[in-house]
Amino acid sequence: MTTLTITLTNEQVMDLVSQLPLRQKRELFVQLARNEWPAWARIAGEGEAQARRLAAERGLEWNVLSDEERITLVDDLLHESRS
Repeated sequence: MTTLTITLTNEQVMDLVSQLPLRQKRELFVQLARNEWPAWARIAGEGEAQARRLAAERGLEWNVLSDEERITLVDDLLHESRS
């Protein structure tokens, strides 16, 4: 098996990343964040778990919500907590 190595500039890498679908960009971001800031990954995971739980309490299924619906839900939750 032959291994091929290519060298890319930072600009080329960024250009390739910008072409990824949104879901893959998010996966890449999360993976990079986990590698660089393990504490952030733990906190983010806890936050998502809490958001899923709070959505379920409101009869919503987190996995089927669109990004816009998730943002609206989180915004509503934040405003509730400030009241």
